[in-house]
Amino acid sequence: MKEDKFSLQGPFISELYDGLKKYLQDSRRKDLDLENWRKKLLKDEELLEIEDFGAGSKKLKKNQFRKTKDVTRFSTTGRKFNQIYQYFCLLSPGINVLELGTCTGLNTLYLSRVSKGSLFTFEGALGLINKAQQAPGVDRVHYIHGNIQDTLPPILEQIKKVDFALVDATHTYEGTMAYFNTLLPYLHEESIVAIADIHWSKEMELAWKKIYQQECVSLSIDFFECGILIFKRGIEKAHYILDI
Repeated sequence: MKEDKFSLQGPFISELYDGLKKYLQDSRRKDLDLENWRKKLLKDEELLEIEDFGAGSKKLKKNQFRKTKDVTRFSTTGRKFNQIYQYFCLLSPGINVLELGTCTGLNTLYLSRVSKGSLFTFEGALGLINKAQQAPGVDRVHYIHGNIQDTLPPILEQIKKVDFALVDATHTYEGTMAYFNTLLPYLHEESIVAIADIHWSKEMELAWKKIYQQECVSLSIDFFECGILIFKRGIEKAHYILDI
């Protein structure tokens, strides 16, 4: 059952939810240059060679080449959720920020505007990561190409802890569980993890449920398009389904 602001129990979740709505309201005129870049991508006819390590897209055929505009239209996050990820990144220390699944780089750009340290984005398809790097203002982003299950562990060993992570890759039960379990030893009390497309399939719903039920997760929020995991100690474990 979905909650509303009047049924939320406890000051932490109430303040978090009110803060998110205020952030979205205050951000209506922010980062509009990134939306101009989105518009360019949506007109981009370039064919990208894509090695698909995951479940692919429900609206794109699983062929080796896809037009940039089609990938952007069907496989990227909309502006509201770009900003939701920004908000939760800002609630974390934001020093070590990870994005699993670059796609054409729109979430990457939004996160780069709020990260306070290093932003690492991981992508299996070389065509996508090359396209993402064509965006303006990506100097502070570390683009990591290759199978994420191979490329993620060395970066985690290098940075030692993760403040914010967006998991938006593979979209299978096995892949999502593997990514979370790989991240888990590097998470801390102030970490926040966002998992995209939690209702994309029965597999993703199962992975989401298994993850948010873990003892280490103190608060989980289902926004339908994504799920948020918070590990803060001292608050009663709770799960919320919220509109935004």
